[in-house]
Amino acid sequence: MGRLLPFTIYHLLFANMNVLVLNCGSSTAKFQLIATDLDQIARDADEHLASGVIERIGGEAIITFSARGSEARRSTAPVRDTRAAVETVIRWVTSADSGIEEVKSVGDIHAVGHRVVHGGERFKQSVLIDEDVLRGIEDCIDLAPLHNPGNIRGIQAAREVFGPGLPQGAVFDTAFHQTLPPHAYLYALPYQWYRRYRVRRYGFHGTSHRYVAYRYRRLRGLAREQTNIITLHLGNGCSAAAIKGGDSLDTSMGMTPLEGLVMGTRSGDIDPAIIDFVGAKEGLSAQEVDLVLNKQSGLLGISGLTNDMRELLDESHESGDRRAGLAVEIFCYRVRKYVGAYLAAAGGADALVFTGGIGENSAEVRKRVCEGLGWMGVELDPAANQATTARREGLISREGSRLAVYVIPTDEELLIARDTVRLIRGVTQRF
Repeated sequence: MGRLLPFTIYHLLFANMNVLVLNCGSSTAKFQLIATDLDQIARDADEHLASGVIERIGGEAIITFSARGSEARRSTAPVRDTRAAVETVIRWVTSADSGIEEVKSVGDIHAVGHRVVHGGERFKQSVLIDEDVLRGIEDCIDLAPLHNPGNIRGIQAAREVFGPGLPQGAVFDTAFHQTLPPHAYLYALPYQWYRRYRVRRYGFHGTSHRYVAYRYRRLRGLAREQTNIITLHLGNGCSAAAIKGGDSLDTSMGMTPLEGLVMGTRSGDIDPAIIDFVGAKEGLSAQEVDLVLNKQSGLLGISGLTNDMRELLDESHESGDRRAGLAVEIFCYRVRKYVGAYLAAAGGADALVFTGGIGENSAEVRKRVCEGLGWMGVELDPAANQATTARREGLISREGSRLAVYVIPTDEELLIARDTVRLIRGVTQRF
């Protein structure tokens, strides 16, 4: 795909950088192409040039691509592996058919940023990828066996497609939560399990929580150290975080993403004795029960219908489906419990921030979560809450509400692109 310039002179040649952001799983590859640099970051003037996803890698894949300002295009084609998926992305973004003026050849892609799910205790911040970093990510496979292998394949595919000269950055879901104090991240288990196997709370969605905390302080004109908020990432996966002085103080997901809030198909918090009890009753192994907890529980398990919050709200309103309504009620109740717990843990907060697919788009869920928080001074503005959907950000609480409430759409890919640029430019400041 062409000869690439040595990494050491990239920062001297490109005033603006086109960063390919990859999120590779076992059978999917998601991407965004983002133009950014330090000046654009400072002005929030980054440009999203293209995005897409390749699903069902390993067979006849479903390919969905869209360039800036255009409708998504959907097609199918055989895609044998992750490398072939990355090559498919590159062929499209560099083609005249994509209409991306900034990228005419592979040389116009200046860096690759990767979402990596688990960085263990080693990776406390984003890093440029070399052989040592790659081995470190491999060492975390035991902690994220469903995710890290796909992330590694994405890194290796990009290296094969672009060559070793192109800088690649790794941004870890777990890194933002490495500021948790021991009393928050340790479980009340035999301490040697932590010493031997690193059994502890790691937390996830860290890139999302970090991004919305950044946007909140930009909206308020605050310094990082003045950022004291509770963030709620509510989507198919859900997590809450208490952020104090700009750092993550506690978070709801644990050693794995199963712990915490009720999610689309994950149970969230349960009594661990349930695993053996149900296993004995149903004739299931621990692994089979774990699969049920991750794939057949949550909103889907309670309702018996779907993991889609929109459909559950429709069923509840239109047909009065009891279990659909119960799923929504349990979901909102669990969020409300965590908000109260984190306000206590953090000694209060200045704002509550909703993000994620449900948090950004469901005015009803936001309303139902906040209805139980009036005792702490939360007063929603009904009109502002109803109007804030579809990638809009803003304040949805009334003037004078003791705890402000915001909706801030997340943009994890943008943060990955920005971190990759900062690493290449040698910026070590905390963000």
